[in-house]
Amino acid sequence: MESPTAMRRLLSADMVERDGCPFDPPPGVRERRGKGSVQPLKLLNGASGWLVTGLDEARTVLSDVRFSSDRVRHRDATQLQAHEVEQMATTAAPEVESRTDGMFVFMDPPEHTRLRRPLTGWFTVRRMRALESRIREIAVEHIEAMRAAGAEADLVPAYALPIPSLAICELLGVDYADRAEFQERTAIALNSNTSDDERARAGLELYGFIQELVAAKRAKSADDLLSGLVHDADPPLTDAQLVDVALVLLGAGHETTANMLGLGTFALLENPDQLAALRADPALLDNTVEELLRYLSIIQMGVSRVATEDITVAGVEIPAGSTMIIATPEVNRDPRHWSDPDRLDVRRSRTSHLAFGHGVHQCLGQQLARVEMQVGLGELFTRLPNLRLAVPADQVPLRNEMLIFGVHSLPVTWA
Repeated sequence: MESPTAMRRLLSADMVERDGCPFDPPPGVRERRGKGSVQPLKLLNGASGWLVTGLDEARTVLSDVRFSSDRVRHRDATQLQAHEVEQMATTAAPEVESRTDGMFVFMDPPEHTRLRRPLTGWFTVRRMRALESRIREIAVEHIEAMRAAGAEADLVPAYALPIPSLAICELLGVDYADRAEFQERTAIALNSNTSDDERARAGLELYGFIQELVAAKRAKSADDLLSGLVHDADPPLTDAQLVDVALVLLGAGHETTANMLGLGTFALLENPDQLAALRADPALLDNTVEELLRYLSIIQMGVSRVATEDITVAGVEIPAGSTMIIATPEVNRDPRHWSDPDRLDVRRSRTSHLAFGHGVHQCLGQQLARVEMQVGLGELFTRLPNLRLAVPADQVPLRNEMLIFGVHSLPVTWA
């Protein structure tokens, strides 16, 4: 649900492509290290902005209500994420020119609060741990399916994509009989390798599917997230808002975890000493997940805010209307907070990275993502102890132009 060319229109190639090393920040971002934590940035559309590369400064911008996420009200001030609102909406409902009724990620309080509050109880640590056994079943089922098909597979469609997709099915309350169809439509709608027409068709079908699901939950409630939103939200949500909220959860929960599973596996295979440490001490799994989240930081340059008034950050005067772009891959390697930050270290002491954001927009599904990664990586490396790349590392295709970084495919073997 993102445009593969959107960042290319706004940022130079060296700011978005990780060609030197797929696990490091883009070179144009990396070379700014040590030159100030808030730096001026010229966008390709001629607009001026500010690049935030420091952890403390990023926290300031993301937590200060004077920096807005509203991509409708402040559309003239920043166009960095305006395309995302339209893309998420029109990919799912192409016949609608613009619909953002329930796209709460692009709203400020109190609108954001009203739409997000009913969701918070569904993403607690307790609920996610209750879902863990089902996620483990999904992971094991797909590993066994890969083994039954031979000794080689593309890990992205065979494993990384289905785990978050089916977990979302559990949360939303998609009937078992409909899950294969739901998963197929989701995979096409979110697959950057398919044509725009194919993605639009699948998105329209997915939108209709969720509309029908909302209607079904209105008619008969169940113990699932969508039923809770339909019947318990106060004030009640419209059908359009319910569908949009479901699409936000689907897009955010599916794309991020799938790419972390794929890229995280790639990173561990390319750092055999760290993988060996994890295998020798499975108790390092939780720590490994946190370190991968910090080290990979797959939300590349897509987190932005706009200043609604003149503000000073780290001694820098930010004029009202300025675009603030959070360089998450560099923020999570701030040498003021991590020693040897460019090294993957599964034994590293846990620190507060910003892979899930910060402030009121901090990722709602972060506990779900953690469980999916812990289970997904744990089962994969336990059940396939000989897992390795089936192609040279430099032949693994990267999602360089996508808002959410990762790999398009990851050919692996375990023979």
